[in-house]
Amino acid sequence: MSQQYILALDQGTTSSRAILFDRQGRAAAVAQQEFEQLYPQPGWVEHRPEDIWSSQLNAAHVVLREADVNADQIAAIGITNQRETTIIWDRETGEPIHNAIVWQCRRTAGDCDRMRSEGLAEIFQQRTGLVLDAYFSGTKVRWLLDTVPGARELAARGSLAFGTVDSWLIWKLTGGRVHATDPSNASRTLLFNIERGEWDDELLAALDVPREVLPHVAPSSAMIGETDSSLFGRAIPISGNAGDQQAALFGQVCTSPGMSKNTYGTGCFMLLNTGKELVRSKSNLLTTIAWQLESEPIEYALEGSVFIAGAAIQWLRDGLRIIGSAADTEAMAASVLDNGGVYFVPAFVGLGAPHWDAYARGTMVGLTRGSTREHIARAALESIAYQTSDVLRCMRDDSGINLTELRVDGGAARNDFLMQFQADILGIPVVRPANTETTAAGAAFLAGLAVDFWSDVSELSELWQREKTFEPNMSDSERERLLSDWTRAVERAKNWINAS
Repeated sequence: MSQQYILALDQGTTSSRAILFDRQGRAAAVAQQEFEQLYPQPGWVEHRPEDIWSSQLNAAHVVLREADVNADQIAAIGITNQRETTIIWDRETGEPIHNAIVWQCRRTAGDCDRMRSEGLAEIFQQRTGLVLDAYFSGTKVRWLLDTVPGARELAARGSLAFGTVDSWLIWKLTGGRVHATDPSNASRTLLFNIERGEWDDELLAALDVPREVLPHVAPSSAMIGETDSSLFGRAIPISGNAGDQQAALFGQVCTSPGMSKNTYGTGCFMLLNTGKELVRSKSNLLTTIAWQLESEPIEYALEGSVFIAGAAIQWLRDGLRIIGSAADTEAMAASVLDNGGVYFVPAFVGLGAPHWDAYARGTMVGLTRGSTREHIARAALESIAYQTSDVLRCMRDDSGINLTELRVDGGAARNDFLMQFQADILGIPVVRPANTETTAAGAAFLAGLAVDFWSDVSELSELWQREKTFEPNMSDSERERLLSDWTRAVERAKNWINAS
């Protein structure tokens, strides 16, 4: 019998990836395709939906071809995706009515201000676990329906479909036969009651979103549909689906309450598993759905969302052009004794948790004639760790849990300087797994469980292995000094574009 695999489709903010996982949970082959980022106005970010689809399909074909694997060897497909990014398309033609509005986009910040002034923030937080912010899908949906000519009339007739990126991919993969999402993605829309596990009519009314555009909500691990046979030569089950950060939590096998992971990607996202308990944050963190396994209750997490992490390093490369590649920053940061007093707050699209300041902007302070590009590179890496520290402090306050370790993944988790500094500034060990493809692994694990590729969660726990542990070695006084200066820098970045 030929080797069997799970195909994970990892649709991210800047690229689409396809990864084949074997029964040992190893990434047997990887393919990746980048696509264009669109910035129509300052603070606005868009993608072409067809770029998302074509890059993801191409990556899937490339990984199968390069691994010499055929469709008969694929037991199932799991999907994980950039969350909150919003797409609306015509159900009959399959054509999007507008570019996708990306999670980073701030165009609806004024709408959120207006809704907060109307006293709506509390009901949204109670029902959805989210803060009322332009980050999430709800106000993006309303903007599209209000802005695209004829969209509201079409939506009222049931002719339009709204989806986050997972729904768009499922629609395309199934040839338009299935319009679905999962609870983890639904919980990021501002439209989903996370306690009841269903779309909320009162929230839909507040955002003027008709129920007719919404996808069906299926468990994160369950049979969702099958691919159209024309795509891969046969119909392949689609049986796993979760937003990227929840998928990474599952891929890190943080399946017990009190376990936590941090993903270092375009943004930075820390999740703490709280199990079947819905823990409400008092510190401006998010209460979110982690996943739902088939025939099981919904499970929850606390989340801290940092908007700009790896994107700050991309800016050093593409904006300032002071590095050739992201990997250069590790040696550059290590080449100087310290940050030289330079602090970089990468609030390019505002600040996420725990500040939620849509009007903050990127700031660099502490520059002197002695500052070099090495100090700036170090400050950019340190900013990622500082933002993570701000989130972890809030998680401790909200949950009462003192973490004993932090599991890490994502592209920047390969940077040893950053991981050591992260351990130092948190004061706890940082653990990097042998398999850093944890987001895709989570999608694969969810899909594999639904088709008995793996038997249960305990089998998945045995597959997880640590590659390296970074132990903290910074003194308490030094940690407090650095964090104090970081806090001062953040205050200077806040409310910048509203400042007189």
